[in-house]
Amino acid sequence: MTGWLFVFAAGLAEVAGVIAMNAIKQKPGAWAYARLVACFGVSFGLLSLGLKSGMSIAIAYAVWVGIGTVGAVVVGILRYGESARPLRLFFVALVLAAVVGLKLIG
Repeated sequence: MTGWLFVFAAGLAEVAGVIAMNAIKQKPGAWAYARLVACFGVSFGLLSLGLKSGMSIAIAYAVWVGIGTVGAVVVGILRYGESARPLRLFFVALVLAAVVGLKLIG
């Protein structure tokens, strides 16, 4: 169970890294780059703790990438006004379904 918490937190840190990337695009500077490095550093560190807990690398990585992908799309839609077209949301749902499917077949 602890491994799952680490991987979930790693996914959230990855989403924070995506937000930091957008901050660099809008206003580059040392602080923005430091946030980017810190967010992704925390994300990788938490992912490695999840793996050390005994999680399968395939499942941990799929969940981590899924959280990052879906989180980036949601943040893009809610915070940056990106498109929420039904087809885009359908493919995001496919990412979620793939991650859940991988977990179910273990």
